[in-house]
Amino acid sequence: MFDEARIRALVGRYKTDPESVYNTWFVDNDARLKAFRSIRRGVEEVALDIREGRFPNDFKGSSLEFVLHVIAEQKQVFEGAAHAFYWKPKLRIPDIYENDTNKRAFGQFLESCLRKSMDERHLLRAVGELEQRKIKGLGPAVANILYFLHPQLAPPFNTAMLRGFNLLFDEKYKLGKWKSWHDMRTTMLVANQSLASDLSTDLGALAGLLFDVGAGKLVIEENAALVDEKARKRQEATIRKRHKQVTADLEATSEHTHMQHVLLRIGRALGYDVWAARNDHARAWEGERLGTLSLRCLPPLDVGDAAASTIGLIDVLWLEKGGNHVVAAFEVEKSTSIYSGILRLKDLALSAPQGHLTDLYLVVPDKRAKEVEAQLLRPSFGTETQLSYIVFSELLKNCDALCLLGDDHKILHKLARCVCRSEPAPG
Repeated sequence: MFDEARIRALVGRYKTDPESVYNTWFVDNDARLKAFRSIRRGVEEVALDIREGRFPNDFKGSSLEFVLHVIAEQKQVFEGAAHAFYWKPKLRIPDIYENDTNKRAFGQFLESCLRKSMDERHLLRAVGELEQRKIKGLGPAVANILYFLHPQLAPPFNTAMLRGFNLLFDEKYKLGKWKSWHDMRTTMLVANQSLASDLSTDLGALAGLLFDVGAGKLVIEENAALVDEKARKRQEATIRKRHKQVTADLEATSEHTHMQHVLLRIGRALGYDVWAARNDHARAWEGERLGTLSLRCLPPLDVGDAAASTIGLIDVLWLEKGGNHVVAAFEVEKSTSIYSGILRLKDLALSAPQGHLTDLYLVVPDKRAKEVEAQLLRPSFGTETQLSYIVFSELLKNCDALCLLGDDHKILHKLARCVCRSEPAPG
């Protein structure tokens, strides 16, 4: 049992703190929303690599590395999430790289969990089957992947969350034990149901509360020892780090919004209807909301519902005036994953009706140019979808000239940079 009134009061503090996990990660965070789609696509690739024998004998360079990279980008909660999956050669753990049987079992587990209609019974059965394998070094850190596949069924699991849970619910669960995750999950579901009007059916909101308690960000009687002289300094360092991170995120968001604003202006000047990602309409640059430049609603596209949902999150689209043909699409990647931006553009390209071509662009800071080129050369992207990229400085320098002198979207070809693949040798 738990003290509902006490936790409800704590939730109030959690939600009103502008630097809590709730406000910096859970709500109004485009990167978080986009991560769900990217991680699902990444997990599909991991499962396919394992099934087709392409999965390597090391974490580095694998499709699993990408999945954990996107998760770890959610720095407010998941920084360090990849550590549990690093291949530790002296310990031979986690044993999913060299042991083919374990590798296949892990792949089958991921395939089972990719079912979109998965209910609690099937999820727990899949977890139970993985548990029974007793794969050395593969524990409930896997729950961080599960969360992004089924956020209403599977809470994430890390040191700070577990510490916060033990403090708040007076338990002594241990890290690295599946039983700890199961018991913690059961209690969280009951608590979340009681707090339905205060939190969310997405267990990330409650997990964020546990994280803040475990990290000493939310002080309660049970973690008051954190505020003695020595612990106080650690707490202050944690708060400074969080503040610095929040400030950096705000700066990144501002620059991201600036680039969207520039692209919307250019698109309108060239005579196109323009669209800003649906979650960004309220964002503003120098007092002008993106929504005032953008179409209010994206016109119906000749694609499936899932693809339409993803396309609606692309940062900027240029469409034929009064029509629904996307002539150019732009993903601005200031600090988030280049790979996930490529996936959203690729979704658009693969979903487009036959014969409808769209120019696809990544728009990135100058210092990320080499990173973009490395990602575009990944074998998994093949050659069927050609993407180009534009760096911030060139877009800003030429914005007014593009608006004044451009006739159509092809004017951007002069700014865009392509990555040329070498042709395979004749076989």
